[in-house]
Amino acid sequence: MSTTQFPLHTIDSAPEAAQPAMSGVERRLGYLPAPVAMMATSPEALQAFLAASATFDRTSLTPVERETVILTVATRAECHVCVAMHTAALTRRRASGELIAQLRAGEPLTDPKLEALRRFTLAVMDSSGGVSASDQEAFLVAGYTRRNALEVVLGVGAYTMSTFANRLTGAPLDPQMEAYAWEPGA
Repeated sequence: MSTTQFPLHTIDSAPEAAQPAMSGVERRLGYLPAPVAMMATSPEALQAFLAASATFDRTSLTPVERETVILTVATRAECHVCVAMHTAALTRRRASGELIAQLRAGEPLTDPKLEALRRFTLAVMDSSGGVSASDQEAFLVAGYTRRNALEVVLGVGAYTMSTFANRLTGAPLDPQMEAYAWEPGA
């Protein structure tokens, strides 16, 4: 496939069906992130991602647990934009620097429960959902539920969509996220 440049849409230049979603993101964040502006090339893809991520935000996983899933997906997919954005989210939530550094490096987490979540997320990704009985049991023994297991699948799906779209479009890092820049293997 030849490389093509995806447009960095403004709300006015985007397809009309994407404009309401873009406006909502801009109102919520105070700026229009480049990944959203580029994903707007397909209003359906943008709307699907925003709906899936909003649904994931309503799961019974805590905010830090959700960010653990997201950063596990983002580092595995090597999405520099997602890692930066979700590092900023964990920073706003006052997560420890140690947790953030471990997630960004793809290293085992000091917190045993979050490490079980990280390992389960990797197992879901690595097995395309065919997680072994022993990996499922380890997740449950750590204090998670079968509901949580399906919520991890939801998070993996939502954030695989965004990481793949960001990599496909070549979404740049926004200036607002430069302090959280990340590169694979860094």
